[in-house]
Amino acid sequence: MQIVRNIGLVLEGGGMRGVFTSGVLDAFMKHSLYFGYVVAVSAGACNGMSYISRQPRRARFSNIDMLVKYDYLNFSNLITKGSIFDPVLLYDRFPNEIVPYDYDAFFNYPGRFEMVTTNCLTGRAEYLSPEKDNRQQALDIVRASSSLPYVTKIVDVDGVPMLDGGIVDSIPILHAQEMGYEHNVVIATRNRGFRNTGRDRKIPRFIYRNYPRLRVALSRRIAVYNEQMALLEQMEDDGRVTCIRPLRPMEVDRIEKNPEKLERLYEEGFMLGEEYCRKMKG
Repeated sequence: MQIVRNIGLVLEGGGMRGVFTSGVLDAFMKHSLYFGYVVAVSAGACNGMSYISRQPRRARFSNIDMLVKYDYLNFSNLITKGSIFDPVLLYDRFPNEIVPYDYDAFFNYPGRFEMVTTNCLTGRAEYLSPEKDNRQQALDIVRASSSLPYVTKIVDVDGVPMLDGGIVDSIPILHAQEMGYEHNVVIATRNRGFRNTGRDRKIPRFIYRNYPRLRVALSRRIAVYNEQMALLEQMEDDGRVTCIRPLRPMEVDRIEKNPEKLERLYEEGFMLGEEYCRKMKG
């Protein structure tokens, strides 16, 4: 296993667009390419878990094959389970029964893995690593990191209410630099030049009424994301970042369920991941 110690790896989220990331990471695992520091957000955290445990195609199997079989992404879950995703299936039965997770490999990874959450009390990003051999804490953190606002429940991590890290820090490149990694590989899930053309709006008080700072963060979400995309492109142009991203505008949306679209995006990620590995080997 090759461990790259002087370069960080940053994994963006994006819901089902994350199958692109799982393709890139499967290529990395095929070529035994690993990084000493990995920071991941939302769906990136879910995919990062299988990468850190060194289980090729596990994330792809969970995101495509198991989605077809179990239909775990639908709005009826929101009514019956309080979440658009089936949380028991994804964060209990999948890792512990259906697609067994290698916790030993995860906790013995020779590097640092952080997952980004949003602290609902402060409205700020937190960068969390589970304690050694604390399986439930690891599951709580990855669940919190990928718990989308409005359509999933708030998750308690060690007594602190948390939601999706992408609310505040979708592409934690600045945090990676603060951790000492001047150059980073960023796996993004949008094509270069993409900007969210929606409008930020003030969040009414009756939504997350106990978390006013979370409402402030949500009211700036689009502007913050577009700023991060612009920064990423500038850093890429300056040679401070290597960005692996889809080449074309995205046909897969955040809650995509079409397996053919998902498979095409996965294959694109795998192809670009292999291309990066070849360049790394010279």
